[in-house]
Amino acid sequence: MTANGDRDDAERDPSAPKAKKHDSGAADLERVTDYAEEKEISVQDMSNALAAVNAKTTAMRKEKIELEKELAKVTIKKADVNEMEISRTEAERSLRINQGNVVEALLQLTN
Repeated sequence: MTANGDRDDAERDPSAPKAKKHDSGAADLERVTDYAEEKEISVQDMSNALAAVNAKTTAMRKEKIELEKELAKVTIKKADVNEMEISRTEAERSLRINQGNVVEALLQLTN
């Protein structure tokens, strides 16, 4: 015993629980940082994703251009366009999509 009544470490009861140190927090933090490092997006992954998006966008643009070319080939009657009570652009587009069929064009516009 020391002068103030406390026991030295050597004199403590070996069966008494030892004071816990803050080691468990460090282990938890290590697990969290390991998980975060595994989930990080690399520059290569980002480049691959951007390339995929660009390729899809380009393909969609090509499809749209092809569709517009096909629609431009469809002949429509001026009387059919005038018969519809909507803008000329809308009427022409609807008629082209429906291959000049007025009934189908009107059905599409009303649905």
